[in-house]
Amino acid sequence: MLRTRIRSTATRGGALLAACLTLGVADAMAQTATDPLAPFLQPSATRPSQFRSQAQLSPAQAAPPVGFTPPASGTGDTGFDSTNSRKKTVAKPKVPANAQAAAPAAPVVSPYQKPSPALTPAPVAAASGAYAQAPGSEPPVELSGPIRPPKKRKAHTEPDDPYAPLGVKAGSFTLFPAIEFIGGYDTNPGRGQDAKGATLYTVEPELRAQSNWSRHELKADLRGSYTGYSPDQTPTLSRPYFNGKIDGRIDVTHDTNINLGLRDLVSTDNPGSPNLQAGIAKLPVFTTFGGNAGLAHRFNRFELEAKGDVERTIYQDSTLTDGTTASNQDRLYNQYTGALRGSYELSPGIKPFVEFGADARVHDLETDFSGYQRDSKGLVGKAGSTFEISKLLTGEIALGYTHRTYEDSRLSDINGLIGDASLIWTASALTTVKFTGSSATGESTQPGVSGVLYRDVGLQVDHAFRRWLIGTVKIGFGNDDYVGMDRLDNRYSAGVGLTYKLNPNAQIKGEVRQEWLRSNVSGNNYNATVFLLGLRLQE
Repeated sequence: MLRTRIRSTATRGGALLAACLTLGVADAMAQTATDPLAPFLQPSATRPSQFRSQAQLSPAQAAPPVGFTPPASGTGDTGFDSTNSRKKTVAKPKVPANAQAAAPAAPVVSPYQKPSPALTPAPVAAASGAYAQAPGSEPPVELSGPIRPPKKRKAHTEPDDPYAPLGVKAGSFTLFPAIEFIGGYDTNPGRGQDAKGATLYTVEPELRAQSNWSRHELKADLRGSYTGYSPDQTPTLSRPYFNGKIDGRIDVTHDTNINLGLRDLVSTDNPGSPNLQAGIAKLPVFTTFGGNAGLAHRFNRFELEAKGDVERTIYQDSTLTDGTTASNQDRLYNQYTGALRGSYELSPGIKPFVEFGADARVHDLETDFSGYQRDSKGLVGKAGSTFEISKLLTGEIALGYTHRTYEDSRLSDINGLIGDASLIWTASALTTVKFTGSSATGESTQPGVSGVLYRDVGLQVDHAFRRWLIGTVKIGFGNDDYVGMDRLDNRYSAGVGLTYKLNPNAQIKGEVRQEWLRSNVSGNNYNATVFLLGLRLQE
């Protein structure tokens, strides 16, 4: 009987519960039809349950919104959270009742989290920045923070010359040592009309150094050689050569620099030079050394530099064939130079300039062995421009005029056009053109000759048939004007060469060169052909 009552009570309760559920559903449907806010006042039927399998969810429902913490187990959509973790409540955008299709809300991305590509809306047009959405719907919620594309990795590029020396690190400097061993044959080493050929050998060590400082700079370029002939002639043609330069820059401020420099040149007069004494046994060696200091300041695009220079030239005594010596003390002198240069950056890479300089030469002896007073004063003015155009054209070129007067009234003034150039043009990735030019006023020991005005120009073209095979063509012209002697010498040269680069540390070089001299004074013309083959080792 007790069981019968329990069953009856359960049956009545189930019927009552079913009736309540039926009335609640009907009431909810009625409210939905009449109240547009009803969907937002009750749990959403589209929100997935935690216990629903992922296979039953749509792709939009399967991935939870970024930045939300799912509710604790058993709490449902609303209610008390036993884990005591605070929930973030994010307002949902209102959807108009007359919307034909509801646009999916844009996912909210934390500003501290990189957006996933799957959550980033695809732009419709890059110009407007609009996102894809249903017609007539409200704009989607903007992402919290800009989307920054990942940084592009730099493409791996090979160096311009894979066979270039790598150098040796020495503290804060990079050193580039090298040495060349050259052998060959010269058909006229004495550069005279009576040509007598001889084999030759040359050893050429060199060292370049470059500082790696964030401020200031120091660099050095030291090159030397010794050339020997066999069989040698009289006078002895074997001779040394050294040309060293050290340049430094001190950055006082962003716009002010101090430029310093040292140099040293060791060489001999060329064979056949009229400055050589008669009957010498070997070529006398001379040394010219000096230094300079300058201050440069930039006024926006305008730069002004003042520079001073001191130089000394000394000669060793000449050894004669009879065993005696002849003094060259009258050839020793000091030179003092001051120059002022102004330049203006017309455009990036092009900086025209104007330069004026004055110098004085003071000899150790007031008169030379011929009775002439060789002290002199000179003025030089030139104008030109420096170039650095996308590394296609770099260097400097200038033209000017020189004027030199002598203490001895019997010596004529030296006047003439001068030029200096050092340009490198990268015509293509395989071809490089170099143009050089220089001018100088040299001393003379000839009676009645004031001095020699030297002018030289040269053109060199290098072409890479392969990265490791470089062909070279050289042409040159020189003019020697002996003022007061009515002598004019024209020098010509042409040559071809080939360089085979075994690796960054070794090269094989070959060259054939032809030289001519044509003078308006008889007995000075000559022709010479030189064959050279060498090995270069470098670091």
